[in-house]
Amino acid sequence: MYIKNLSMTFGLQEIFDDVSLQIKDNEKVGIIGVNGAGKSTFFKLIMGKLEPDSGRIILKPGIRIGFLPQVIRDEIPSMDISVFDFLLEGRPIKKLENDLNEAYQEASIEQNQKKLNYIMNRIGKLQEKLEYYEVYQAENILLKIVTGMHIDSDLLDMQLKDLSGGQKSKIAFARLLYSNPEIILLDEPTNHLDVDSKEYIIDYLRNYHGTVLVISHDVEFLDAVTTQTLYVDKLTHKMELFPGNYEKYMKIRNERLKTQERMHEKQTKEEEKLKKIIAKYIGGNEKKANIAKDRQKKLARLEENKIVLEQKQKVTHFQIKINHPSGVVPLKVEDLTFGYQENHLLIQNLTFDLARGEKFLVVGENGVGKSTLLKLIVGYLNPLAGEITKGIKTEIGYYAQEHELLDNDKIILENFSQFPLSTKELRTFLGSFLFHGDDVYKKVAYLSPGERSRVALAKLALTGANFLLLDEPTNHLDPETQRIIAETFKDYEGTMLVVSHNTEFVDHLGIERMLMLPSGEIRYYDKDTVLYYQELNNKSKYKRKGN
Repeated sequence: MYIKNLSMTFGLQEIFDDVSLQIKDNEKVGIIGVNGAGKSTFFKLIMGKLEPDSGRIILKPGIRIGFLPQVIRDEIPSMDISVFDFLLEGRPIKKLENDLNEAYQEASIEQNQKKLNYIMNRIGKLQEKLEYYEVYQAENILLKIVTGMHIDSDLLDMQLKDLSGGQKSKIAFARLLYSNPEIILLDEPTNHLDVDSKEYIIDYLRNYHGTVLVISHDVEFLDAVTTQTLYVDKLTHKMELFPGNYEKYMKIRNERLKTQERMHEKQTKEEEKLKKIIAKYIGGNEKKANIAKDRQKKLARLEENKIVLEQKQKVTHFQIKINHPSGVVPLKVEDLTFGYQENHLLIQNLTFDLARGEKFLVVGENGVGKSTLLKLIVGYLNPLAGEITKGIKTEIGYYAQEHELLDNDKIILENFSQFPLSTKELRTFLGSFLFHGDDVYKKVAYLSPGERSRVALAKLALTGANFLLLDEPTNHLDPETQRIIAETFKDYEGTMLVVSHNTEFVDHLGIERMLMLPSGEIRYYDKDTVLYYQELNNKSKYKRKGN
């Protein structure tokens, strides 16, 4: 893959500026940079979904590209399909076989030799594609992937639309691996995966004979898989390729920064020395004037070549204030039962209530109904039995895991039309979420998932709600932003119900109790219990590290 003089802008915002580099075949490249730097845009350029302003990305003709997005629903045209059929469609074997049979039928009756040669050539190409997709081994290959990723057999018959966000991500990942592309593009692939699945994927990608480009904030995953690191700089709009994984990149980058700081300090001292000499001799006799003139030339050369230290990235900064306190019991759930299918209940006879100001955690494996519970509380779904009672003065603010509450067809500003703020006030407010200048005129559909997360957090902050429902709020966010929102939610004065697998995040919030799904058991919060529960689901750390 060759990137030559690539430049890209959205409106007046520059994304890439004259970027040129080469990524060799079979490299495993980790792509890093802050949210909004252009990482997801780079993927869209590779896939041809966006056109650069100038320059180009050169790929081998007809190369097969597989893509796993952060938000799965953005890439799947229809959810009305069974999981098994969705997986099978990863390799277009059925279509190729139908096309091949039709071609044979055409060849059997064709009398014109020129047309027959054309048909036979098409037959040869179809057979090549079927061989590429290992038609006779395909079913066994899919079974190995399903087993390796710990996809429960019960899931295969379910409709894709009935799966949780985490289950959709795992199924989409399995389909991607089964599709056998020559280039794999992964955008935050570990957000919803249990560690057993991660371990299988790590081994798969290490042994994969093709190119892998992965955007991730999961440092352990990057260190385990990648052979190179591509840094996308939001400030300079450049990209730079470093040898080695993330750990090696950090060593190289830190050494470079230290060297730059030493040289900058040395240059600054020399600059001050030259300025003092110039000031001392500038108005003197001819000899002194010549000395001053000479030092002015040296100063000009120094300033021309002076090292500019890297600017620090700005960080998100916001508060969430409540309009007024809720009643003493903002939420009561009694004998709640729900299932998308009558013979497959997710939640059965669930009972709990929350106290005003309590921070409450919901934990469990993917697909046990955590996100569904939040949607039931908001009222997007109706229970089959039981009651959900919102207390006096309870006002709910909901952060949806897949950003369903954002209007992708509108610009950022238009997504805040329900709030009584002037454009100036809103733009000032959005600045604290790192949307500056013309950023606010970006269409939400063109934002990276990390940027969409910041838009969703901004909307949440303006609600003044005294009861927050947070569904995986740290997904898609860089580690520094995760730390900042943890501090913000820690100081939140209202009631909070959180779904999160991020132990560092939830440990910082001041969680009081936990709801364990699917059992419905409630325990007092402690980090060891959460880690133990995650160990049951995820086998704790990567086995390859011996933990």
